[in-house]
Amino acid sequence: MTDWLAPVASGHLAGSVEIPGSKSLTNRLLIVAALADGPGTITGALRSRDADLMVGALRTLGVEITEGPAPSTLHITPAPLRGDVDVDTGLAGTVMRFLPSVAALANGPVRFDGDAQARTRPMGPVLHGLDALGVTITATEGAWGVSDASEGSAVPTGLPFTIHGTGHVRGGHVDVDASESSQFVSGLLLAASRFDEGITLRHIGNTLPSLPHIEMTVETLKEAGVDVDDSRPGIWVVAPGPIHARTVRVEPDLSNAAPFLGAALIAGGSVSIPGWPTHTTQPGALVPDLLAQMGGSVSVDSGTLTVTGTGEIRGIDVDLRACGELAPNIAALAALADSPSRLRGIAHLRGHETDRLAALAAEITRLGGQAEETRDGLVITPRELTGGLFRTYHDHRMATSAAMIGLRVPNIVVENVETTAKTLPNFLDLWAAMLG
Repeated sequence: MTDWLAPVASGHLAGSVEIPGSKSLTNRLLIVAALADGPGTITGALRSRDADLMVGALRTLGVEITEGPAPSTLHITPAPLRGDVDVDTGLAGTVMRFLPSVAALANGPVRFDGDAQARTRPMGPVLHGLDALGVTITATEGAWGVSDASEGSAVPTGLPFTIHGTGHVRGGHVDVDASESSQFVSGLLLAASRFDEGITLRHIGNTLPSLPHIEMTVETLKEAGVDVDDSRPGIWVVAPGPIHARTVRVEPDLSNAAPFLGAALIAGGSVSIPGWPTHTTQPGALVPDLLAQMGGSVSVDSGTLTVTGTGEIRGIDVDLRACGELAPNIAALAALADSPSRLRGIAHLRGHETDRLAALAAEITRLGGQAEETRDGLVITPRELTGGLFRTYHDHRMATSAAMIGLRVPNIVVENVETTAKTLPNFLDLWAAMLG
């Protein structure tokens, strides 16, 4: 692990940053292509740790995935899914929560495990959902939690576990509490058209975070010819049927644009992101509006989005339920603002790569700031910050947030900056280029 001294901005910015493809879209498209009715191609795919873990897992299951002229072009040839294999999820929520329903279609057991920290991430709703659909799941040694299923069998609620694939899944009706993560819904929908009866999934929790990510899943499936009815709030019906092979290009990862665009507010000047889509289901599409509320000026010209700042940042009171992944970067801006901020609707961040609410409160406080946890978010009151170590907890968004604070506060040392490779493997080069 390498500690990195975050550079201080020497003046107003005038940068343009090309953001790689969306991790969320890349990993959804990989699964859809792997289950399709013929060979397909993905261009502009993100190549990061999370995406490469998905590629590796699908290859382990028997899917042929080869690179084109560039590593971001992937050719996918579906094949019968094989069992008696081990899947490494790393710390990737999309791998550990999306692939169990795919593994249920394999012929034989598929064993799942990942990083030590991944064993604390909740998995129960996905595994209980599969259990209700007729899939057998067993805990393996070291499983984080085991609870009783309705039929009396022991269903694990975390890694490691084994999916006992039989080559098909019955499907049918299932109730899922996705209050902790929208990935629990997406994880069951992505393979559902390959189930014998499809699926009718009903969310039974009190809250549903990151709804745009579910909309992304639904749109990805519909574009591949899958019959999905999402006309009723909290209910999704996927009919059984084929998934059509196709060639598709991945949009830039708009959430990964947030620290760069936010840098314009911190240092002053402008930062531009080319290739900003006119229509998208990515939660990162909310970045421009959030930055405008915090004092930035936003413009779009020929598909290039530009944020301009003066160095003055306004505090914000905002519900980030739909885009919780932006909360760490917004918290970094809030710590440098001219008035207090309240970030709400993000209790589910406690189950991400780390407990992001506790981590942000601890690290901002460590630098002399004031950040307090609430039931569902953070209250941040700006104070004069000083340099020091900013721990990242193996969380890529903690690392980019530390880099943002370092633009204004000297001597911010970012612990384990390589964790940015989870979704943005060339972060340091892009950050240096932005600073000129």
